[in-house]
Amino acid sequence: MHAGRPEGPITNINVTPLVDILLVLLIIFMTTAPLIHNRMVKINVPKVLHSRPETAQSLTIVYDARKRLLLSGRPIDTTALKTALSAALQGDPNLSITLAADKSLGYGEVMAVLDAVRGAGARRIGLEVAGK
Repeated sequence: MHAGRPEGPITNINVTPLVDILLVLLIIFMTTAPLIHNRMVKINVPKVLHSRPETAQSLTIVYDARKRLLLSGRPIDTTALKTALSAALQGDPNLSITLAADKSLGYGEVMAVLDAVRGAGARRIGLEVAGK
């Protein structure tokens, strides 16, 4: 008999490290999926030199160059936007709203969307910009 060696063949495999790795990968994919989904709509946001990345949970409104309005990736008009935001804000009054508007849109057009967001009762509104 040899010291330190099992006598028979190895019949089981420890899968605990594999499960740990798979759970970490799942968490990474779940946290990055919204970022990938947001970029499926091509939008050219203005670039700024000094910006802070937003880390809080927020609803995203996209207003693209073709003047399509999207709430969390789904097309919506300004009236329905106001209704949907009012309902979301009743559940969480401190909910942050992020507006990503294409830089080719006019100031008045972006302000009309911001007015609808404020009319829904939103207090925390941010504009998405791209870093340099």
